[in-house]
This record gives sequence, structure tokens and C-alpha cells, in this order.
Amino acid sequence: MENITFNSFVLQLEGLKVTETSRYYVFLFFFFSYLFIMMTNVGIVVMVFMDRNLHQPMYLLFCNLPVNDMMGNSIMIPRLLWDILKPPSERLISYYECVVQAFTSHMFGTTSHTVLMIMAFDRYVAICNPLRYADIMTNRKVVTLTVSAWGVAFVLVAVLLGLTIRLNRCRTLIENPFCDNASLFKLSCESVVINNIYGLTFTVVLLTSSIGCMVLTYTSISVVCLTSKNKSLNSKALKTCSTHLFIYMVMISCGLLFIVLHRFPQYSDQRKLVAILFHIIPGSLNPIIYGLQSKEFQRFFRSKPRWPRFDAATMQFFFFSRSKA
Repeated sequence: MENITFNSFVLQLEGLKVTETSRYYVFLFFFFSYLFIMMTNVGIVVMVFMDRNLHQPMYLLFCNLPVNDMMGNSIMIPRLLWDILKPPSERLISYYECVVQAFTSHMFGTTSHTVLMIMAFDRYVAICNPLRYADIMTNRKVVTLTVSAWGVAFVLVAVLLGLTIRLNRCRTLIENPFCDNASLFKLSCESVVINNIYGLTFTVVLLTSSIGCMVLTYTSISVVCLTSKNKSLNSKALKTCSTHLFIYMVMISCGLLFIVLHRFPQYSDQRKLVAILFHIIPGSLNPIIYGLQSKEFQRFFRSKPRWPRFDAATMQFFFFSRSKA
């Protein structure tokens, strides 16, 4: 008979099932993956901040991805590394820490979509309306798009987790390497119909908006490129758009696979691995792909830039150097 404990504030993480011999190899893989993600993404953000040639809407909007990758991986991988070295019975986590981890994990996934959507809008304006690009994509517009991307994600995820934490809990086992919303509401013995309805609506709205935005923007971009005889424009569009689309396809493939596997308990081990890779793969690929594709980033590495001083004038230039909308 199942041991029922109501509203326990200590939960147990199921974690990854690794053998004693492979434990340290798995630990080293995730450790170096996390180290690589943090170093490259911090480097990208610092690079954009320091080099005035990179103070362009495209790179300022792109900075949201490294920040999101660092946030999503920092809340998940260090805890995962700690649990790998522990026996399963000692992989305990407090309920409040679990809620924070679930909130951050879903913020990571949701913000990945919303940030890529505003980046698609930037590419659409740059290629389809280049003469008015500077007037449309002002610093005020960049700030507005950034706040919108994070604000929408915050509200959607806050409601998602709010519906879950209202439930009473009668179980303590989190069937995942880290906490997420589905694992949390599965702890309840109450009806979770509202949670399932909102979760499904949340997923459908987010994916429909995300995929719809990509289809509309890149269809318009493709039409412009096909009707234009400007080879330079077409080449630049192909480079920037292929990079953006590749990152989007990797992210959405991992996300959809994780959602599907959550519905099949017999594939729990595969689901756990996909859940971790959903954080690691985009966080590792984003700085590499953009670093290799962007001429501005390549020029930064080849040159020896003179760093600007971190004073009020530099900060003002960084955020408000362009004319207001």
C-alpha cells in the first residue's frame, strides 16, 4: 500500500538512473557542459556590452538568449550534479526550492520561444523594410520587445505554477531529475483537471504563436529574397535567417519530444535525458552558431578593441544612443 504523506515540505527526486561505474563520467559530462555554457554565454553578453559596434538591435535582442540560457541551466545543472553523486534515497529537495526550480525551468522554455519571436520580427523589419529599419527598431522598441518577451513568459508561467501550488500533496516522489510543473501536480491526490486544461491551452497558445510567427515572418522574407535581384541582400538574409531557424528547430524539437514522452511513463528514462538536453543543447549551440556566423563577432575576436569605461555616459549610450521612437 502506498505511503501517503500530506503536504510534506521535503520531496525526493528520482534523478537519473546511472550505474556506479558510469556515475563519474556522467558527472564530468554535465559539469563541463555547464562550464562551457556559462563561459561562452557570459562571453557573448560581455562582448556585446563592451563593443560599440555590436550595439545594434539584432545583437541586443540576441543577448536575451544567453541570459535565458544561463538562468535556465544554473537552476538545474548544479543541483543535478549534486544529486548524481548521492544515493537515490538521499536526493531530497525542499518544496519551496522545488517550486522555484519548476518556475525557472518553465520560464526558460517559454522565454526561449518569446525571445526567438522578437528576433524573427527584427529580421523581418531588417530584410523586408530596410529603409525604415533604423526608425522602427529604436532602443525604445528594443527595450519594449525585450520586456514583452520576458513579461508574457512570466505571467503565463506564474499562472501555471499558481494553479499547482494551490493543490494539497499526498505524495513526495518527483519522477524527474529536476522539478517541473507536471511532476509537481502529480504529487496531488486532488482533481487536476484545471491544471491539465490550462497546461494544454498554455502549450497550444505558445506553440501556435511561436510557429505562426516563424511561418509568417520567414514566408515574407522568402518572398522578398525571391523577388529581389540583390545578391548581397539574399546572402545576408540566408546567413542570419538560417542561423535563427536552426536554433529554433533544435529548441522546438527537444521541447515537443519532452512533452510527448511525458505522456508515456514507460519511456521515463528517455524523458529525463531529453529534459536535461532541452537545457544543455540550445545553451551550448547558441553562442557557437552566432559566433561563427556573425562577421561582427569574428571582427571582435580578430581585433584588439579598446574597452569603453563603465561610466554613466557609456550606460546611457548603450541603452539610449539611438533616437527615440
